[in-house]
Amino acid sequence: MANHLTPEELSKEVGIEREEVIRICLEEHVPIYHGKIDKTLFQAQLVALGATPHTH
Repeated sequence: MANHLTPEELSKEVGIEREEVIRICLEEHVPIYHGKIDKTLFQAQLVALGATPHTH
């Protein structure tokens, strides 16, 4: 399974809108490199923001 996803793919994975994915990346300084976002880094940032429950 890929770890670097496009905003569209990531929005489907985490269940939020594409625009919201991009907004979070820009506001929280999650890098978008060549149009791809590190899924693990993005999800960790969501947990830090309290936007999603932390799973073990």
